[in-house]
Amino acid sequence: MIIRIGYVSQALHLWEATPASTVTLSRWKAMSPSERKDKLHQAVEKNLTNTIRMLHYNAAQEIKLFRFSSALVPLATHKEAAWDYITPFKDLYKEIGSLVKQHEIRPSFHPNQFTLFTSDKPEVTDNAVKDMEYHYEMTKAMGIEKDTYINLHVGGAYGNKKAAVERFHENIQSLPSPIKKQMTLENDDKTYTTSEVLDICEKEDIPLMFDYHHFAANNSSDEELSTILPRFFKTWDRTGLPPKIHASSPKSDKEFRSHADYVDAAFLEPMMKELRKLKTPVDFMVEAKAKDRAALQLTEDLSTVRGVKRIAAATLKL
Repeated sequence: MIIRIGYVSQALHLWEATPASTVTLSRWKAMSPSERKDKLHQAVEKNLTNTIRMLHYNAAQEIKLFRFSSALVPLATHKEAAWDYITPFKDLYKEIGSLVKQHEIRPSFHPNQFTLFTSDKPEVTDNAVKDMEYHYEMTKAMGIEKDTYINLHVGGAYGNKKAAVERFHENIQSLPSPIKKQMTLENDDKTYTTSEVLDICEKEDIPLMFDYHHFAANNSSDEELSTILPRFFKTWDRTGLPPKIHASSPKSDKEFRSHADYVDAAFLEPMMKELRKLKTPVDFMVEAKAKDRAALQLTEDLSTVRGVKRIAAATLKL
């Protein structure tokens, strides 16, 4: 089986490569109309150009997974500042999509925790739809809308998890079908367990984004990897892609839910043991403070385990 390993949003090995240059709403309000346009355009051009730099870096490093920053476009979904963030940058978007396809990089997005479908407030659902549309419109401009998955958490429980799940199933119907087809759902470290998210995924035909660290932090007594992993794999069947796993490890015993700078390979060993049995190719998205450095280090650390062979800079064979 093959395991490919990637990282989130910014390559720390590159100098000044942030893809999240921003313009705050308060700063935007203080500007003249021409200044607003100039500042927004400068920020987006910088973010997209740095994304292109990172895709070249990923290709050179043989890194086949990359999560785009959700902050590529400042104020994209704010009602007061709504603007055309596609047309002026169509060539940059196309270049990003071309690099993704040329180097066979698996792309993704992960909107923030405020994009959710469990709220009883209609405006929260409306904003969630708007945010998902923002991410999807960028993938369309890149020409990779059918290859890019947008990952969400289920959301809050609001004191009644059963009612919140029912609202999720109701509110998710507001999401346009092509966008829903490109979304994944992730198990939480506090609220929704892996089994609970799997139940939702199976009902809505949404792939699960399995987070092993969250599984360890929020594990009901009847959840076993030996039963969870096959169910998780099955949710990806319709996509034709390897199931995707978030890989991280605790910062400390006291701060168990916080991500460490790097990933402790020993922490992943129980999962690795089960993956060896199932022999299904998977992709690891490293969620660690050291980003690309952590992804490459994890590849190296896992390659020292007996029966694991490193076949590329960020790819393993078991």
